[in-house]
Amino acid sequence: MAQVKTAFVFPGQGSQVVGMGIDAALAYPAAQAVFAQAEAIVGGSLRALMEAGPEAELGRTVNTQPALFICSMALLAALRDALPGFAPAAYAGHSLGELSALTAAGAMDFADGLRLVATRGRLMEAANESAPGAMAAVLGLDLPAVEVVCQQASASTGKVVVVANDNCPGQLVISGDAEALEAALGLAKAAGAKRALRLAVSIASHSPLMSAAAADFRQAVQSTAIRLPDAPVYANITAAPLADADAIRAELAGQLTSPVRWTALVQQMLADGITHFVEIGSKDVLSGLIRRIAPEARVDTVSSAAALGAFVQVVRENA
Repeated sequence: MAQVKTAFVFPGQGSQVVGMGIDAALAYPAAQAVFAQAEAIVGGSLRALMEAGPEAELGRTVNTQPALFICSMALLAALRDALPGFAPAAYAGHSLGELSALTAAGAMDFADGLRLVATRGRLMEAANESAPGAMAAVLGLDLPAVEVVCQQASASTGKVVVVANDNCPGQLVISGDAEALEAALGLAKAAGAKRALRLAVSIASHSPLMSAAAADFRQAVQSTAIRLPDAPVYANITAAPLADADAIRAELAGQLTSPVRWTALVQQMLADGITHFVEIGSKDVLSGLIRRIAPEARVDTVSSAAALGAFVQVVRENA
């Protein structure tokens, strides 16, 4: 029987939901400890926002990013407390989730990770105020076709729109100036896209519009203590494991303006022997993408106290 190699994966912006992580904090002391530590760093108002909303305020980038990080880290702490011998062979995170993955893998302390995430959210929101943008999903076209659409839309408007996320076969996200984005949506539909629609995201992540944020964030990353992770962490930009602390620093700053190559990343993890993916976060967004990329892989989602309890039971039964 082939050995099961597990990867822990962590979601990014767009996975937020009011109530995320709260039931785990109530049910698991280890998760509650994460919330308490976070409160000492960023204050208690964020937990109140995670618990009760309003949804629109939770959806602001400056709040969403640290909230998602705290939720993932709280669920991870509870999982590790319940299954102390269960260790993954690799880690990965989508966009913001890359900081969760690096923290989970021991490349940085929780406090440093949370401060970086809070800084990232603040800088990205500020960059959007000076260079407003938007994002949209394009379904049913392959990557080369969407790249051509973006090039044509950019040329016709004199503005910028680029591929931001290659999420899974047939699902890509584009990002950039609103005018160029609208032009790209029309071109995508004309090219045969099944759907092409704007997302409820108020910033142009992973596009040149985030250049100002990337420059300032690079300074914050450079001043953060970073170590080699305890297992490989696969990079959004290259889809390969990050080799050392310098590579991690370059990745964290560079990914703000670079596309997330999630399809290639998952495919590389499969090629390296990963057969089991566990998404640790507020929803099951990555789980759905991974099932599209790798139907043969086992995929589990730890998104709540109940889901965590069910996963722990299955692992114990199969131990």
